Amino acid sequence: MLLDLDRLPGLLLAALPETVLTVWAMLLLLDAAWHHREPRAQRRAAALALVGIALAAAAAAWLWAAHASVAGLATSLAVDGFRFAVDLIVLLSAALSVLLSVDYLEREAILVPEYYVLILFAAVGMMLLAAGEDLFVMFLGLELMSISVYVLSGIDRRSRVGGEAALKYFLLGAFASAFLLYGIALVYGATGSTKLGIIASQIASLRLAGHPLLLAGLALLLVGFAFKVAAVPFHMWTPDVYDGAPTPVSGFMSTAVKAAAFAALLRVLLSGFIGLHGVWEQVVWWLAAVTMVVGNLVALAQRSLKRMLAYSSIAHAGYLLTAVVAGSTAGAAAFLFYLLFYTLMTVGAFAILALKGRGGERDVLVDDLAGLAESHPWLALGLTVCMLSLLGFPGTAGFIGKWYILVAATGGGYSVLAAILVLTSVVSAGYYLPVVMAMYMKPSAHEQSHAGVAVPRLAGATLAVMVAALLVFGFWPNRAMDAARAGSHAFLPTGVPTIAAPVPVAN
Repeated sequence: MLLDLDRLPGLLLAALPETVLTVWAMLLLLDAAWHHREPRAQRRAAALALVGIALAAAAAAWLWAAHASVAGLATSLAVDGFRFAVDLIVLLSAALSVLLSVDYLEREAILVPEYYVLILFAAVGMMLLAAGEDLFVMFLGLELMSISVYVLSGIDRRSRVGGEAALKYFLLGAFASAFLLYGIALVYGATGSTKLGIIASQIASLRLAGHPLLLAGLALLLVGFAFKVAAVPFHMWTPDVYDGAPTPVSGFMSTAVKAAAFAALLRVLLSGFIGLHGVWEQVVWWLAAVTMVVGNLVALAQRSLKRMLAYSSIAHAGYLLTAVVAGSTAGAAAFLFYLLFYTLMTVGAFAILALKGRGGERDVLVDDLAGLAESHPWLALGLTVCMLSLLGFPGTAGFIGKWYILVAATGGGYSVLAAILVLTSVVSAGYYLPVVMAMYMKPSAHEQSHAGVAVPRLAGATLAVMVAALLVFGFWPNRAMDAARAGSHAFLPTGVPTIAAPVPVAN
């Protein structure tokens, strides 16, 4: 299905998932305002939010299944498998966050139906960020996402720590946005365009590879994106914000926000600046290496489970950067595959933490999980699978994801970076395995240690599906790998056939 983005019907069809979710979010906002004080307004808003997410996911899946593409040069929105794959991952994270927030918000007495509206608007921003073929479209998506998440991180207005987290996130997020905007301005000054396809063409035809204005603009773009993906040394906001925000919001930020920002970074580098691969690969190489090392080493020193997960997410940003640095379709496919299952295992870990703690879960230490396997064996099993998958233990989807990244890195000639990934993954056993050991090998401090842990039916069913997916795809990953490869074909050079295309026979 070919879409002409210069005509309104084609543009509306290309933006169908974002349009559906935006209109639904606006209607949900009106409904939440109208029924704000009704006893079941919160659950009503959650149910309606899930319907909107399902409609947007159906639109994205339909466009992907119909092989939608752009007639000519994509000038504003990308219409390709990579965009639709990221859309589905973002919507999956949003849906999981909604499902796991329903009972959590009631338990913590955070009675704000607009919470779900903010999740929808954040998802719209993330989808625009992943779909942008124009740097300004990306910037608009980034700001819509950021503003929504700023509010979500401080949604509990009674929490001083939550307010502090929201303020820190806002200040540093605005700082990162300024870097991005200034970088866009410099790139426009060097190439005369903000459209990625035209930027790539201008770099090649005008031989701008050494242009100082273009290099400065690219450097500022990399700094801005490094803030958003929490790469070292631009990670300072991550532990405090994740620690202060409500736990379901922390899970949403560590997965969906990271997915959208990484997708935009990958598209910018592979679509707009692939002609400068020799320049930016060195920067991204060092960002990946330092992020993996610092994230894992600092996580070793954490006793708070929530802060440990925050530093773990920084380390995983380094793993995803390893997939980006290759600058290849193999790297893009590994990125998509890993991102999908990183979403499941991270949201699952934060969800179980939310069930264990109270008041933001900031005081839950690793040792507080001692004896959990005796009183709540299924909950302990779920957290064990999440921890082992984050570690990259064989038999889990996390292992397949890391293996896929290693294949992309070594295939691109980045053996040293692949070795750093392996070594830092070994280091990560020093903070993932103690969680498992505490649950199974240490007795509870007293009989009532886990008396307050209750697993609501909705949260329990959601967790069971996530854990089962991590195990099933750990043994049978082919379907997910095929989908990831199909999404990566968006970055194939013109004229290169896909793997599924027939090989021409010589006469």
